[in-house]
Amino acid sequence: MPKQARVKTSYPGVFYVVGRQVGTGKPERIYYIAYRRNGRLVEEKAGKQFQDAMTPARAATLRAERINGSPSNKARRETRRAKAEAEASRWTIDRLWQEYKRQRPDLKGLVTDQNRYQNHLKPAFGDKEPAQIVPLDMDRLRLNLRKTLQPATVRNALELLRRIINFGVKKHLCPAPALRIEMPKVNNLKTEDLTPDQLGRLLQAIDDDHHPHAGRVMRLALFTGLRRGEIFSLRWEDLDFERGFIQIHDPKCGQDQRIPLNKAARDLLQSLPRIDSPYVFPGRGGGKRTCMNKQFNRMKIAAGLPEDFRAMHGLRHVYASMLASSGQVDLYTLQKLLTHKSAAMTQRYAHLRDQSLRDAADLAGTMIDKAYNNTGKGIKIR
Repeated sequence: MPKQARVKTSYPGVFYVVGRQVGTGKPERIYYIAYRRNGRLVEEKAGKQFQDAMTPARAATLRAERINGSPSNKARRETRRAKAEAEASRWTIDRLWQEYKRQRPDLKGLVTDQNRYQNHLKPAFGDKEPAQIVPLDMDRLRLNLRKTLQPATVRNALELLRRIINFGVKKHLCPAPALRIEMPKVNNLKTEDLTPDQLGRLLQAIDDDHHPHAGRVMRLALFTGLRRGEIFSLRWEDLDFERGFIQIHDPKCGQDQRIPLNKAARDLLQSLPRIDSPYVFPGRGGGKRTCMNKQFNRMKIAAGLPEDFRAMHGLRHVYASMLASSGQVDLYTLQKLLTHKSAAMTQRYAHLRDQSLRDAADLAGTMIDKAYNNTGKGIKIR
């Protein structure tokens, strides 16, 4: 309570003391109100004469509000402080996502995940804690997303939400929720292939294209089965021409891998001009390249390939399909060449190898039949 002399006003419970304005030092009245709450005398600052445009009448109105139960300024400040402290201790989905990104700045696909979070998860769950999300919320999100998105995209968004929540639980930032996020079933085993005629047209389109790198990137994908991101990340130091290997850092399977450098890939890579950049296919300013979709699609269209053929990932499938259908490469070897994490991912090519084995078996029967025909007798079947 101020030590200055109190001056009563004509309004009960309203008085003022004379202080000084900040900056000018001129006299200014500071009004106070006095009232009882729960039997205790409360003296509360109402406001300053000039700074807050406070008058005895306004102070009296404020006093009446306090008597009728309106909280004091001090109580309001304490309430705001308590709310701020409670909010600071809440680990919402949005706060967990920010912390997740902070601890994983080099995470692969972070830009894509950020777009998924911003567009699909934040509007629905950004201000909620994991424990506040109920199955009905998940059903609504899943139904809303399926209206405009493919099942695989819906699954990726839900998978990101699960990753964010698991991160929070693992770091002891939030309790494990009882909620179980069910993933929609997605048939993502699409295996793209090209007929010899289609492949020939694509190679001709690559030859005719004027871009210095795009065609060579596509050829390297066809020669090695490397993923687009792995080719864009390829550095000269990753190429071991002497031993004949390509080192792949941080592939999709998680662990660094090494694949053989075949002659076609070696000849292509050794023909590339080197500039002042560590990358084999540098982007702008010699940095890492991130996208060439425009150039890839241009060549795909020029070759007359199907619209749903993915220019780069499709070539990876073509590479795998050619090896599997040759009958000379077993699935375990193919798994290692494709740097698949599990054999189940390579299993999609099993039918191609099975067909080559059937063709080989049929060939044996045909040759024996021919031998019998040369003797004028048919094959004995009993």
